[in-house]
Amino acid sequence: MDNTQNQLLSKIAALETKNDLLEAELTYLNEMLVRCGFPEGIKTLKETVEELLAEDPSVSHERPELI
Repeated sequence: MDNTQNQLLSKIAALETKNDLLEAELTYLNEMLVRCGFPEGIKTLKETVEELLAEDPSVSHERPELI
């Protein structure tokens, strides 16, 4: 394999590791939210926050861009 392929494989491995960490964190956060009373975890939290924001006219309703 040439250097470019090695660099790409290294980058893929690093991204897979980051993805695994993020997935574990989201799972843990979702479990905590369920234990705190949000029946569907993150989904229910998002719905609740959206409702609260809709009640406050001073809050922008634009969704920020994801990075």
